[in-house]
Amino acid sequence: MVTVYGIRNCNTVKKALAFLDSNGIEYTFHDYKKSGIGKQKLRAWAGQTGYENLINRKGTTWRLLDDATKSSVSDQQKVLELLTEKTSLIKRPLVEKDGEIIALGFDEKEYGKAFVMQDS
Repeated sequence: MVTVYGIRNCNTVKKALAFLDSNGIEYTFHDYKKSGIGKQKLRAWAGQTGYENLINRKGTTWRLLDDATKSSVSDQQKVLELLTEKTSLIKRPLVEKDGEIIALGFDEKEYGKAFVMQDS
């Protein structure tokens, strides 16, 4: 089973969950707003995808950060601290299976490759 990490009211997360539902793919949902996320989990993800790829630079939360904070995200430790504090900055959805990231963000073609084709 996969775990989808994100924020329930995020449109991109809604699209990903709709895709999974319509393709009969079972998942559990981890809502950052309700459950937070630990630095250990973020560190594991950063090891897989690079800490820069975990930051959602397109979202409102990023745009509302002051320039000093934006420029301070220059190393992994600072990024992990910021993402732990402001979970809305984590790129979403992040989909994990057995501790491995299998999707970051939502792209219907990529989800088709990652999920639907595996079951064939």
